[in-house]
Amino acid sequence: MSPNIKPNFQTMKDNRRSFLKKLGLSTGVAALAPSIMAEANSIHKEYISREDSFVADQPIRLALIGAGIMGTEDTNTALRHANVSLVAVCDLYDGRLQSAKQKWGDHLFLTKDHKEILKRSDVDAVIIGTPDSWHKQISIDSLNAGKHVYCEKPMVHSVKEGQEVIDAWRKSGKVMVVGSQGISSLGNEKAKELLAAGVIGDIVYAEGFWARMSPEGAWQYNVPADGNDKTVDWKRYISNTTQRDWDPLRFFRWRNYLDYGTGMSGDLFVHLFTSLHFITNSKGPSKIASLGGLRYWKDGREVPDVLLGSFDYPETPEHRGFNLSLRCNFVDGTSGTTYLRIVGTKGSMDVKWEEVVVKLNSNAESDDPFMKEQAKLRAASGEEERAKILPPRETSYTAERSWKGAHYDHFGKWFKAIRTGGSVEEDPIFGFRAAAPALLCNDSYFQDKFIKWDPVNMKLI
Repeated sequence: MSPNIKPNFQTMKDNRRSFLKKLGLSTGVAALAPSIMAEANSIHKEYISREDSFVADQPIRLALIGAGIMGTEDTNTALRHANVSLVAVCDLYDGRLQSAKQKWGDHLFLTKDHKEILKRSDVDAVIIGTPDSWHKQISIDSLNAGKHVYCEKPMVHSVKEGQEVIDAWRKSGKVMVVGSQGISSLGNEKAKELLAAGVIGDIVYAEGFWARMSPEGAWQYNVPADGNDKTVDWKRYISNTTQRDWDPLRFFRWRNYLDYGTGMSGDLFVHLFTSLHFITNSKGPSKIASLGGLRYWKDGREVPDVLLGSFDYPETPEHRGFNLSLRCNFVDGTSGTTYLRIVGTKGSMDVKWEEVVVKLNSNAESDDPFMKEQAKLRAASGEEERAKILPPRETSYTAERSWKGAHYDHFGKWFKAIRTGGSVEEDPIFGFRAAAPALLCNDSYFQDKFIKWDPVNMKLI
């Protein structure tokens, strides 16, 4: 199915019979092998993979703007693709510029001014790995300069910035993708297929959880010994926000501060929104509320380390109305857990990027003649039938070991769209619809109020 074609809710239901028939299954049985259905507690495992024979014969020359942790990971992943090269790097810290040459070669053009990169004719596309506060401006500048854009999530720092980026993208004719790479995972794609086929029935509820318990996981990033106002262009860094004296924590641990980052919701909830919206074809929630607090990492940060979000998704042509609950915990004794669970009228799916586990409601009724006769005798004697609890039928779809991962595939889809003049799922419209409820979750928390959002027209109510 083309990512640009959004089937309505009724069409999706009408297509379920043909999908299940294609799999050789009855419409009353979810997309599981018949052998699984024989036993209520049986577990089945299938492997999922991807085949792409596209030939990358057109060179793509990249520039990296923001060479921190995620920018570096993005670049390393991008360079695993055929016919892709890095020609320039921009960062505000000398140490990262020096490191860039060690990682990727002495040939690199280095600068602290992203506009110098955008002037270069040998740059086809840019990766934006800066703090969130710079996503909007650098995206717009890059599109206006005729460059394709890969921008890390969230696409913008506040909801008021979203439409500006969308307008610049539409005007440019370039391919822009937002970097919530899970959308390109085999797990997300399989979950989307299974939901559309009616495997778990109609969605009624979803929940997501992202947990960490480590200093780096909680954004206590390393502050280099030479990180000071002589090696960092601090004035440029704060030029679009509150003017402050040099503060190494606000530069190297920027996610902890609202002037530059978007907290747990903008960093992690946005991944869960992206996956959910992709799987369900949803445009987003209409009501948003959040609670949380600073429970452990009391290191001067301005954002909570425990955050709970509640969201109401209205009925649309694409899906029934449902509710979403999201949790993020940086004080997690399990050492880290991440999942998205989608609950329907027939069962549920636990969705990870590399795996989907489907659990179906088991039918307590039996076709066994003896059991049927026993039921009749109990009914005749007036004995009340006692309900039974049976374990769910379960099947797991797991990515093959040969799969190169969601991050690799996300870049692959971007590069293919650049080369063919095509499109990507996570374009600025999709990216903004995933970012908006995450950002509004922060607004709800800090303003202590319920927020109403129009997900179709992408505006506050």
